[in-house]
Amino acid sequence: MEEPHRRIRALHTASTITVYQAYSPEIGMPAIRDGRFPAAWKPDRMTWIKPSFLWMMYRSNWGTSAGQGTVLAIEIDRDGFDWALRHSCLSSYVRGLHSDRRTWQRDLKRAPARVQWDPERDLNLRPLPYRSLQLGLSGEASSLYADEWIVSISDVTPLAREIRALVSRGEPDSAAQLLPQEQPYPAGDELLAHLRP
Repeated sequence: MEEPHRRIRALHTASTITVYQAYSPEIGMPAIRDGRFPAAWKPDRMTWIKPSFLWMMYRSNWGTSAGQGTVLAIEIDRDGFDWALRHSCLSSYVRGLHSDRRTWQRDLKRAPARVQWDPERDLNLRPLPYRSLQLGLSGEASSLYADEWIVSISDVTPLAREIRALVSRGEPDSAAQLLPQEQPYPAGDELLAHLRP
């Protein structure tokens, strides 16, 4: 079956969805230990969460980029994730989806969350012809994320290194078997109509 051009693919259960972020050890290690972000994590800054493991690997270069050496799998409440989608605005103007550029700019400024659809990645981190969602949280959404939505935080840095090593050794099938089993997330038009060009 052909993959839709834009879709949320994620590891999820009936009540949670797993998203990924990468931080310096100063933030990542206390978050893993305590199951919540430490005081050094600033809720007033926009934070981007990524349901796609491979997109996080692309963004952090398998957890080797500066300041992104600790890769976190953060299981959050689906009700919170869905709230963020409902209160999101696309990060770029789309003619036909938005009534006009000025209205979009006003909505973007007011929205506590924003959405980008970026090319999904393969095991070699090359872009695929379809896109996955990245969700930026700020203000109210960022605070809710940190204080209420998080169910668990785990360290997937060793997994990232193991998969990268298998890819480097020319063992893509073995690498693929270790990937999180991301499935289409059940987000219907009620959640995504204002976010899909």
